[in-house]
Amino acid sequence: MNKKIVRISAIALFFAMNCFAQEQKSNQLDEVVISDSKFALSKEKSGKVIVKITAEDLKKKQGQSLAAVLSTVAGVEINGNQSRNGKDLGLYIRGGRGHQVLILIDGVPVSDASGINLSYDLRLLPVDQVESIEIMKGASSTLYGSGAATGVINITLKKAVNKGVAGNVYMNMGTQTVANKTNYKPQEFNQGFSLNGRADKVNYFASLNSTESTGISEAKPLNSAVEFENDKFSRVNSVVKLGFTPTKKLSLDFFANYDKMKNDFDSGSFADNKMNFSTSEQYRVGFSPKYKYEKGEFVINSSANLIDRSIFNFGSFSYYRSRSVNADAFNKYKIASQLFIVTGAQFQFHEMSNKSAYGAIENELAKFNMIDPYVTAVYNSDFGFNLNTGARFNMHSKYGNNLVFNVNPSYTLPNLPLKVLASYSTAFVAPSLYQLYSPYGDLNLSPQKDATVELGFEASLLGKKVTLTSVAFLREETDAIGFDLTTYKYFNVNGLNKAKGIETMVAYAMNDKVSFNANYTFTELERQSRVLNPKHKVNAGVDVQATPRLAFSAAYQFVSDRYTEYTTYPAPSYSPVLNSEILKDYQLVNANVRYELIKNRMNVFAAVDNILDKDFVESRGFSTRGRNFKAGLNILF
Repeated sequence: MNKKIVRISAIALFFAMNCFAQEQKSNQLDEVVISDSKFALSKEKSGKVIVKITAEDLKKKQGQSLAAVLSTVAGVEINGNQSRNGKDLGLYIRGGRGHQVLILIDGVPVSDASGINLSYDLRLLPVDQVESIEIMKGASSTLYGSGAATGVINITLKKAVNKGVAGNVYMNMGTQTVANKTNYKPQEFNQGFSLNGRADKVNYFASLNSTESTGISEAKPLNSAVEFENDKFSRVNSVVKLGFTPTKKLSLDFFANYDKMKNDFDSGSFADNKMNFSTSEQYRVGFSPKYKYEKGEFVINSSANLIDRSIFNFGSFSYYRSRSVNADAFNKYKIASQLFIVTGAQFQFHEMSNKSAYGAIENELAKFNMIDPYVTAVYNSDFGFNLNTGARFNMHSKYGNNLVFNVNPSYTLPNLPLKVLASYSTAFVAPSLYQLYSPYGDLNLSPQKDATVELGFEASLLGKKVTLTSVAFLREETDAIGFDLTTYKYFNVNGLNKAKGIETMVAYAMNDKVSFNANYTFTELERQSRVLNPKHKVNAGVDVQATPRLAFSAAYQFVSDRYTEYTTYPAPSYSPVLNSEILKDYQLVNANVRYELIKNRMNVFAAVDNILDKDFVESRGFSTRGRNFKAGLNILF
């Protein structure tokens, strides 16, 4: 670790810890989390380090995309979030690739069966429709099945909160420019509205959002004197949620949403293209009944989604269609005051089809299903010891039977505000349909199997005004799924693929007006593949409530050198040659100011990203944003 990284990391952590001598009440450990048991559980009784981004936290980050918000969490890296709007995103948690991360929306898994990793495209979801987010890191296949090998991101959408009728209308606009280019004409526009209400036994929520932007080319010119065409991005999102509570014990929730996205894109690194574009349409419907009884609760989360994508590239169209069905029925039963058990069974079905000038994949061929019974027991003692343990039996239509399990003890020391935690978890990751059936796939791929060990602590100091968390992890991947950049084929990596690291987070509330937070992540991968997590990453921030109506936030981010691999085709043979490159580290400073014009009715915000206008590289050969401004208005009624 070089001296520059040590200095930056130390300063960021000291910045958040240097005020420990002052006093302020805090309730961070009193938060309720649901990700590690599927039911509400006090955070202090959880054996996992779960990061919760609340509605209040999202207000402090107004103007940022969902990907940018997630990228400030320790251990999470979303490559592409610093590029122009519409750039495809690479999601990594603890060095794991997209197929090892599961995304939930309102507790329901979301995915694109025709996508490379069977993962959800975060570009489809506007942050304006999000109420809160929970991020649980580590192998979580016992509760959530295949794909939850390095973490789970549980996104909760907004819902009805008031009796009668309420809603809001919002709009904001911003610039889109690269570094060292003065172009502050508004070229990003985001607007929408929502309506919600409650009447007797019925509640409802409806929202519509649209986003349009241009101003930046996806690819970056090799020569600064060359101008590439600006690439456009547009998106429309709509969601309707309806709830019915016929009795105090029974609730029935329905949802439907439609998302449409159109995106220009270039031909790759340093390669402009004025013709390429893609479109994506998503339809999702779901039903979630809940029934509470004396000693427990029974829940069914079910959904179906259809995604149609078309891509115009190299002068011809490719068409993709995916269909997924998910049904997860689970029951919490309270055996004793300190012990409850969660039993459930999950069914998943995925299929895809593809038509292009290079061939076709029929949905009769490219499909599979999984049926997974599972059980989890949660014990919370009155002397500080907690235990979460369980197992899942995965029955895959292609890969047969696979057993995964987890053991997760934690202990809060008596008379000390310190909790120590440990876990051992295994995970099963099935190859996606694309990795099996596409021209780049291999039908002989084996499923990936992961095992993760965690050890850490969480401390609450000075009357709970300071929280300090640190976790070390080691993950071993067997038959890891990789991509060969010379043959352009997916393959199983021979032997064990290891990843290890440390995540440290600190939060300090100086008083009811000023708070600090910081995190540092160290991630080391035994085998690199294209662009993965940086080895070192630091985030730090300060939030100031200057007056009851005026608030200010500032954030700092450091991303260390990253290793990347790419291919070239030198003349005259044009045979692929594998190359590697080190992408230099970069630092970003962002700020946000908010003012309430009319209390509880109208507020405005202004934000500036990359204040220092740093020219940096996030992905080799692609543009990144320089100093950009955004301003917005939100009216509540």
